Amino acid sequence: MANFDQPIIIKRVKKTAHAHHGGAWKIAYADFVTAMMAFFLLLWLISMTTPEQKKGLADYFAPASVSETNSGAGGVLAGKSFDTAGAKTTDSNVDAVPGVATSTRQPGMATLDASTGEQGTDINGEMRQNLASNEDIRSKFDAEFQAAAASIQQAWQAMPDISTISENLIIEETPEGLNIVIMDQAGRPMFPEGSRYPFEITRRAIAALAPTLQRLPNQITISGHTASGSKYDDPNYGAWELSSDRATTVRGLLGEFGVPEDHFNSVNGRATSDPLFPNDPYLSGNGRVEITLMHASPPVPPGFAY
Repeated sequence: MANFDQPIIIKRVKKTAHAHHGGAWKIAYADFVTAMMAFFLLLWLISMTTPEQKKGLADYFAPASVSETNSGAGGVLAGKSFDTAGAKTTDSNVDAVPGVATSTRQPGMATLDASTGEQGTDINGEMRQNLASNEDIRSKFDAEFQAAAASIQQAWQAMPDISTISENLIIEETPEGLNIVIMDQAGRPMFPEGSRYPFEITRRAIAALAPTLQRLPNQITISGHTASGSKYDDPNYGAWELSSDRATTVRGLLGEFGVPEDHFNSVNGRATSDPLFPNDPYLSGNGRVEITLMHASPPVPPGFAY
């Protein structure tokens, strides 16, 4: 017979969650992803920079005391060298060496020849004086060029209608001298197509140069240039003739507005032989007239009085 008095036992199992493992790995992973993004961004920026920009960045982070020259004259020591006796400058007197006589003559002073008794001059001193004189003349010319460029810019700015062709007018200093470029732009030429005579606005821009050019004694060269791809109706009249005629017309305009004839050194046409943009000789900007105020000193220095 069943025992109905036996107690019934019910087991209840409590389910518990797993212990928390922490989120430190998420922070480490986020730092890793951020670093990788910064790295690839750096690679992209480096690939987009030019060699000149890379050199500029390298020079920016380079120590300021590093010299790019190998000689002491232009480097960190500024012409000085160190030895056991201390700092010595390169322009100081040479230390006495056994068997070698040292001279006490000052540069540029007259000396007496012991054998002949005649007085001579220090050639090195005269050369230094001539070099110093040439440097003074060159510095004066550079200052005059800067003043000339400023005067031309002011003259153009004083003409409101010239602002429409401001991108066609360029002033730059080159090794040859102060270069004034009157160039064509796409949709905005300075000369009618195939014509030697400029537009009226171009004529006024050229006339504004005359007061400054006639004031300076420097020689002037004028060269005409054309862009490739132009077509000419006359088989006997092409790029060479057109570029020469435009340069001659500009010279005539400058002379008409006061520049003396003896200021012109040469007037020539270069056709398409010297493009301003060699990578694209068909670009309209290659068509231009260049007026160069030469660096070379005139036969008579400025301010010379007879």
